Amino acid sequence: MEVKIMAKAIMQLGTLTCPSCMTKIEKAVANHPGVTNVKVLFNASKVKADFDDSTTDADQLKQVVTGLGYDVESVKVK
Repeated sequence: MEVKIMAKAIMQLGTLTCPSCMTKIEKAVANHPGVTNVKVLFNASKVKADFDDSTTDADQLKQVVTGLGYDVESVKVK
């Protein structure tokens, strides 16, 4: 049986200006391979994503968000 190693990325974004931004980010990150859960906190301008770190990493998730045109000010991995 394969053991998946789970990690959590917390990305601090620049200010989100509308709820549709939140939905756009959630969908894009959720569709990235290895992501098992994602939540965008609109008022805090944060993205929390659980992922399998044998499939992806926080840098790739950051690239997904920046590729949509949003600024990622910092990334923490737990």
